[in-house]
Amino acid sequence: MNHLNALAACCALTLFSSSLLAAEDASCQTIRIGAVGWTDVVATTAVAAELLDGLGYQTTQTQASQQIIFAGIQRNQIDVFLGYWKPIMDDNIKPFLASGAVRVAAEPSLSDAIAVLAVPTYTAEAGLQSFADIARFKDQLDGKIYGIEAGSGANTAIKKMIDSNQFGLGGFKLIESSEAAMLTVVTRAVKSNKPVVFFGWKPHPMNIQMPITYLSGSEDVFGPNDGAATVSTVTAPDFAQRCPNADRLLTSMRFTSAQEAELMQPIMAREAPDKVARAWLKANPQVVKGWLAGVTTFDGSSSADVAIAALK
Repeated sequence: MNHLNALAACCALTLFSSSLLAAEDASCQTIRIGAVGWTDVVATTAVAAELLDGLGYQTTQTQASQQIIFAGIQRNQIDVFLGYWKPIMDDNIKPFLASGAVRVAAEPSLSDAIAVLAVPTYTAEAGLQSFADIARFKDQLDGKIYGIEAGSGANTAIKKMIDSNQFGLGGFKLIESSEAAMLTVVTRAVKSNKPVVFFGWKPHPMNIQMPITYLSGSEDVFGPNDGAATVSTVTAPDFAQRCPNADRLLTSMRFTSAQEAELMQPIMAREAPDKVARAWLKANPQVVKGWLAGVTTFDGSSSADVAIAALK
């Protein structure tokens, strides 16, 4: 991961008394981040890694499913995960929370998310506007609902509906795939003006690139308020005690859906996430300044607040 060299240099120039600032424990210098392959998590993880690297930490990233990431935190193989979507991941994280193996930050990093089944707007205009309407369109949909990767909370929810014949979906088939593969199918359907039902979410550039309507009447399958969601940071239970400085930064990071969509678009256009993150950080110094309040460099020698000037 490339560093924000200017950020690190600026931090290194402003020295404070050791009585005022204390270095993190040596074990905290490498921050191990777990990441699922969703573009929003890729984007926010890149932003966090750039800031941590610039403050003198070293970061590693492990790409895995959410269950493997939670298990990795439990086994002391991963320190932090910036992509807990609530409520669609609730079933997957529940046993780890119950055993005290993970800790969820007190405040979400994203509060205005949506995660629920969606259709192209022309399909909604044809009459498929709610979960109860899906079964009536079975033939036009080829009996398929497009999800994301196997084992995800979204797919689990879809499978439950199918297995229990909820909304009359007993004869449907869930198509599991990566985010990119699912979006390719949906994009092709839109170009052909064909009906398609898929798992959609916000923030994501799909909301800008295609005319999308989220379905109503989910009966809390994807949580209350038809898929209203939040995203939170998850850490090891003792991370705040072991690495208070890094934890302060990671749990202070807040985004809006618009900000994340701004980050995601160039990444989906195949720009390197670290370069996208650096450019965004430089363009949003006031946002970053709030995140860095009370944060220091890894060695405690400099206040991170003074690094804002280096992002201009």
